[in-house]
Amino acid sequence: MCGISGIVNFEGIPVDDGALRAMMHAMKHRGPDDDGIFTEKGVGLGFVRLSILDLSPAGHQPMFSPDERYVMIYNGEVFNYLELRKELETKGHTFRTQTDTEVVLAAYREWGHDMLHKLNGMWALVIYDRRDETIFAARDRYGVKPFCYYLDSERFIFASEIPSILQVLDKKPTPDEASIFDFLVFDRTDQTDNTFFREIRKLKHGHYLKLNVASGRLNGKRPEPVKWYDLRNELKEPFKDPDEFREMFQSSIDLRLRSDVPVGVCLSGGLDSSAIASTLLKQFGKTDLNTFSAVYGEGKEGDESAFIDLYRHDLKRMYYIRPDENMLLKDIPDFVFAHAEPVPSTSPYAQFKVMELARRHVTVTLDGQGADEALAGYHYFFGFYFKELLLTGRIGRLTSEVGQYLRKHRSLYGLKSLLFFLSPLAMRTRLRAMEKGYLDPGFYQDHAANATVIAGDLYGSRTLQEALINHFEYKLEHLLKWEDSNSMWFSIEARVPFLDYRLVERTLTLDDKLIIDKGMTKKILREAMKGVLPEAIRVRRDKIGFGTPQDEWFRKPVFREYIEDLIYSKPFASRGFMDVKKVQDIYRKHVNREGNHAKLIWKWIHLENWFHQFVDSPAEVRVPRYAE
Repeated sequence: MCGISGIVNFEGIPVDDGALRAMMHAMKHRGPDDDGIFTEKGVGLGFVRLSILDLSPAGHQPMFSPDERYVMIYNGEVFNYLELRKELETKGHTFRTQTDTEVVLAAYREWGHDMLHKLNGMWALVIYDRRDETIFAARDRYGVKPFCYYLDSERFIFASEIPSILQVLDKKPTPDEASIFDFLVFDRTDQTDNTFFREIRKLKHGHYLKLNVASGRLNGKRPEPVKWYDLRNELKEPFKDPDEFREMFQSSIDLRLRSDVPVGVCLSGGLDSSAIASTLLKQFGKTDLNTFSAVYGEGKEGDESAFIDLYRHDLKRMYYIRPDENMLLKDIPDFVFAHAEPVPSTSPYAQFKVMELARRHVTVTLDGQGADEALAGYHYFFGFYFKELLLTGRIGRLTSEVGQYLRKHRSLYGLKSLLFFLSPLAMRTRLRAMEKGYLDPGFYQDHAANATVIAGDLYGSRTLQEALINHFEYKLEHLLKWEDSNSMWFSIEARVPFLDYRLVERTLTLDDKLIIDKGMTKKILREAMKGVLPEAIRVRRDKIGFGTPQDEWFRKPVFREYIEDLIYSKPFASRGFMDVKKVQDIYRKHVNREGNHAKLIWKWIHLENWFHQFVDSPAEVRVPRYAE
């Protein structure tokens, strides 16, 4: 796991080593163990390394092919590299290192971009063909590893993180208002190739990009990314039963245990992370497993100590951190810089602190991201399922499922979600904006009609399967970006077993009853984990994840002063996105316990801090204390 960066000058102007070094320094936390650069004919490649496989200097990058035609920089891990290595050896390739990097480079030499379909893992890579003078950049299937870039007629600048690009952009970045609108209205980011910076885009998951460096100026012809992986076209036969699902899940975990450094699990106490921990414990005998959890005290919002503690008798290396309002206030500058784009809740902050804790003990973690998108883990998926049953005329099944849902959850949220998903596209956007209650009317009018990806494609899904696939297309990526930012800030590689493509492609074709049944989600996972998971976790109905007691934090005196200074400030009033008087009234109501508006409040805090760090003045590089 590493950080990659580069500059390509289309007119062949040599790339300054100092510029590359500045880009690398801005993300040194991604690779504190080694670094390297390559420059030639207007092409400059930079690399910082976090050593995971083959810790020797043989894993140094940029890496050259044996004939030195190709130069590669690569961020990620390909977990099936041993199997690919054997296949490539039968075709005459020889290897001098034990790295997956060398295997990926040999695979490109053998199969070209078709090799992407053979890789099982997570990656963002760039390969420079010195003979043909072309740049090939590619990203993994689901967007586990990031790739951001700036492109104009003269330059192509890319990096694993946005602050790296800002170091050499030579212009003041401008905010992308469409991204801000989706963030404020829908709590969503990353559903398109836009970022919060108008000048910077991201290569979407499952895409590659090819540039002809020798052609000189682009002359207005912007190269278009190519979608090499389309989940809808890759779906396979469903699992026959929970046992077959469990075998594939175990295979995914087994691949992701390949490491030359210590491995741990971020344990929230929920079904997904617990499934990973229990499988490691019972199927792989990992009694020395390290686990890392955020807790807040019994009875507090977000605390899952009761479920986490079910492992106390089996695991001896369980570590805890207790985030509070003082920690958050102190960490805001680093957290904002680490993410470089706003996030809509403090849940990623809880994960940020868990990664800080994990850094003292391991270099690799296994995490549960992706299970909610593949197995309908979010509560609103009941709305999609009810919608499908209604539209397909399965009224008996609908009546039964609604009844089971109401009995088990004692909530109307699933039915409210159904009504929302049945409403017209324009109404969905308006309803989301109205429930927030503080958007500036002019800002809403400027952007509401263009919010079609979320309100249309995502919320407009007609079946449960379509909703799950659309979550992989338009929703999952922001969670993966947040996890990458959190883990890499502390020089940790986060691996996600639920996103093994072999598992995903067969899960998304399961019969609905193996996803949602009798008012419960994740049916096949729950069945597969019988006798593996503690029963209290296996049959849990609630979902918290890395939640926090943010509602109480924002009522504390230390935050009241901070928030009031922010929402009464001139810069905040000048943004033009919100009705400031309504914002101030909402916060007053929150303090007086006339409602819980913590999610709205955090978005104001993060967005304003993002403006301060990245837009109002040149971004000043922040380096984690351990990496200084």
